[in-house]
Amino acid sequence: MGFLFSIPGLIFLFIIFVIIPSIKQVNQYERGVRFRFGKFKDEMIPGWRIVWPIIESWQRIDIRVKAVDVPDQEAITKDNVSARVNAVIYYRIDAAQKAVLEVQDFFYAVSQLAQTTMRNVIGETSLDDLLSKRNEVADKIQRIIDKATDPWGVKVESVELKDIILPDEMKRVIARQAEAERERRAIVIRAEGEKAAAENIAIAAGRLAKTTGGLHIRTLQTLSEVSADKNNTIVFVTPLEILRAFEGLVKKVKPTK
Repeated sequence: MGFLFSIPGLIFLFIIFVIIPSIKQVNQYERGVRFRFGKFKDEMIPGWRIVWPIIESWQRIDIRVKAVDVPDQEAITKDNVSARVNAVIYYRIDAAQKAVLEVQDFFYAVSQLAQTTMRNVIGETSLDDLLSKRNEVADKIQRIIDKATDPWGVKVESVELKDIILPDEMKRVIARQAEAERERRAIVIRAEGEKAAAENIAIAAGRLAKTTGGLHIRTLQTLSEVSADKNNTIVFVTPLEILRAFEGLVKKVKPTK
């Protein structure tokens, strides 16, 4: 008992009951915010740190990237179409001191701010842009939230829109619109093909007309191709030029009376 009340004993007790419990470990992915007498003192970096009991306290902050799932938000687009949209937000704590001193619960605050911002941005966006430019809409939401949370020491890395849910009637309207667009493209492609074919036929006809005997050769070639199928019945219309050629030949070989 005498040892405990001696100077070495008191030092031993001080180490056991004061020093050792005061050692706090801050991990690599954490930061510590230390208070002394209720006032902010400093931000603790990773490693072993001393936090004196009674006069000091501290709060551990995780600085890894976190994901906030934004639940379905019912919103009206710029062109008065109802839509339900949900998203996920990725953020991290950039300044542990601000995250503790400037906002009570940064996780809840970021979630609520994301919901209101998403509804506001959707209200400024048309349905066509919401469906076709969802990455641009997500980037706009990210910039607004990041600017608003900067005083809290929060850095918003990205925002991803997961689902855009439309009413059933609007889905049917979009389906009909897509079908009409496909039909329009098919008609345009078919018309362009017919135009190209007509131009090629006109060029070929012009060349055959300029070539001596070209039309006759083409006629004979066509007859040869058609006659390959014995089931076909061919009605052959003889060109007037051929009849006149035969008529002249007959006159030449006819005996003179």
